[in-house]
Amino acid sequence: MVKLNKIYTRTGDDGSTGLVDGSRLSKDNARVSAYGDVDETNAVIGLARLHVTNTSLDQILARIQNELFDLGADLATPLPDKGDADSEYALRMIASQVSQLESDLDNLNDDMSALTSFILPGGSAPAAHLHQARTVARRAERSMVTLSDIAAVNPHALAYINRLSDFLFVAARWCNDQGSGDVLWVPGGSR
Repeated sequence: MVKLNKIYTRTGDDGSTGLVDGSRLSKDNARVSAYGDVDETNAVIGLARLHVTNTSLDQILARIQNELFDLGADLATPLPDKGDADSEYALRMIASQVSQLESDLDNLNDDMSALTSFILPGGSAPAAHLHQARTVARRAERSMVTLSDIAAVNPHALAYINRLSDFLFVAARWCNDQGSGDVLWVPGGSR
């Protein structure tokens, strides 16, 4: 359980931050960048939700926001070395979270025709915000891959963030009248 009585601790004034296991890292460490980008993804989804009027989609996005906190906790808790047991308090992303996201994505995508062109971020306000969330999720994924080059990362965490950007793309199209309001890219259209 999290209990925050005081928001500032002054322990980060030296440019370091604490992880779940009590260790400290520089705030520019790849691990901190990864969970920071996940946090930014969550914030942008919160902004998108201000424009989403469909209750079902809003409920999915609310669940995703909670799962992004799970993902941040996973990243802020280094995986144990081989042979060591994971902490009983470690919160890890699991396969069913990825599967649920895939199911939600498939359900939205069933309502739409296939793409015939790349699309530009925009159309309606909720779609534009979801496209922005998608691009931030892709940055979070790149940060997590960078982290995975130097430290172990839960494979379900990597699958989740990859699937999330796909979901946000489809959700943006769905908010554009199931894709009929998408803004299509016209290659060389301004020449």
